[in-house]
Amino acid sequence: MIIDFKSTELSTFDADVCIVGSGVAGITVARRLLAAGRSVTILESGGFDYEEDTSDLNAGETVGAPYYRLDHARMRFFGGTTAIWGGRIAELDPIDFERRDWVPHSGWPVSYAQMQEYYDESRGYFGLPERRLEAKDLARVGVWFPEFDDTMTVKLWNFDPEFSRFNIKNCRDLVSHPRCTILTHATATQIRTDHSGAHVTGLDIANLAGRRARINAREVVLASGGIENPRLLLASNQVHAKGLGNGHDLVGRFFMEHPHARGGHVTTRLVWDMFKAYGRRHTLNGQTVAALLAAAESTQRREGMLNTSMTIAPRQPSDSRQFMGMRAYNKIKHDLSPTRHARLMWLVTKRAATMAQKVADPARSWLLYKLNRVEAALLVRAEQAPNPDSRVRLSGERDALGMPRVELDWRLTDLDVHSVDRLVSTFGAEIERMGLGKVDKEPWLSGARREWTFDPLVSAHPIGGYHHMGTTRMSNSPSEGVVDAQCRVHGVNNLYIAGSSVFPTSGWANPTFTIVALALRLADQIAGQPAQPVLKKIA
Repeated sequence: MIIDFKSTELSTFDADVCIVGSGVAGITVARRLLAAGRSVTILESGGFDYEEDTSDLNAGETVGAPYYRLDHARMRFFGGTTAIWGGRIAELDPIDFERRDWVPHSGWPVSYAQMQEYYDESRGYFGLPERRLEAKDLARVGVWFPEFDDTMTVKLWNFDPEFSRFNIKNCRDLVSHPRCTILTHATATQIRTDHSGAHVTGLDIANLAGRRARINAREVVLASGGIENPRLLLASNQVHAKGLGNGHDLVGRFFMEHPHARGGHVTTRLVWDMFKAYGRRHTLNGQTVAALLAAAESTQRREGMLNTSMTIAPRQPSDSRQFMGMRAYNKIKHDLSPTRHARLMWLVTKRAATMAQKVADPARSWLLYKLNRVEAALLVRAEQAPNPDSRVRLSGERDALGMPRVELDWRLTDLDVHSVDRLVSTFGAEIERMGLGKVDKEPWLSGARREWTFDPLVSAHPIGGYHHMGTTRMSNSPSEGVVDAQCRVHGVNNLYIAGSSVFPTSGWANPTFTIVALALRLADQIAGQPAQPVLKKIA
């Protein structure tokens, strides 16, 4: 059932489990809980498509490293930011879950082994076969990869074959379910607790038409992303002045992205094979994948580096003027509001470009390389080290609903730069060992004052992947994080958080697949517990 909060006169709603947010995390938790027999209410701040006034609720200030406009960095309508998701699917590696002595604040309270069953199940969730492809499978059908020694490894992304998997059309199972209510245009503005602050009683909600109401709920799951989850916790300060779950001043800290950069370029006689292997997608046995390079675990341990990855692709040199076609594409993409029509245009354009690439590459890229129009660039998609000074906090400004706006202070560290330097150097040593050519590092990796340097020519998204992680991190102890191993907020017995804001480290992989796996695990934790009574008394 769908209820538009703009069109109802109700001032209170009773819920079994209330989920704040209808992105991939919220949808996954909802489906799992419904299958377990629970009733679910999903709160969505927007409707079913982009609305400019609703999007403005995302606006905020960036005061640290350069970043995208915050109202452009996430979507407020059903399906969330999956509406512009690139579809990349990958698991984190076992080392990503470990406490690494050389990475401060690393270590998850759950292991890769504990996550494995949920990763396996998540493949079916995305319509992928159980068996994962590996680089050796591509090699068997003629894709050439350099024969690295044990210092480097080749990883693969999968791609979701269904672009709009999480829009309302593909979530009709939720709409028609008798125990599911989707409440649109309903923004959570306050989490209500009893007088101790240890038990959530419900939520205050509001919309831009001026209507306000209260949700009474047995359990509450925050699933609004790595910026909005901490924002709501910090704003819920009626019992605890510093915000809910913030007894150790950790809510909003440890903001992480997967920062992008140019690490250098490779000069090789085998540039055709390099572009064919790493510069395009491959389809095999019904799976579409793309290859990328990373340091082996042994190299990471020896070099004291993060699990950063990179790929090789034709790109203009860093001092070039961007090709006219790419300038036009970026202007259209950034000037158009992300309405359903505009997203469809983007999808059609992207698919056409992918098809053209399959036909023309690597010949087109090879020719441009020979004409010195492009180089074989090393495109970095990095793991960012957890950093407590990199954070989301509330600003002094308020939005149209009276909620404090956010301020993002994104900070990178020398370990982030060091990891790129070591990855590029290790790759360069391997290329020279095999007699395949040489690698030239970018100057920002070698200067006396090494600072992360973004390059607008590496990607249509040159800063990062729009991956907001770490701001309500998972930990065994409340002195080290915001939620426990079950994703329950420390000290609050019926408040949970779903999504990448609970990631203690970002790892190498795009977060969506791990978000789904963790959401399934979280829902199983909730479903396995006796239901809490609805408390009518609001603090």
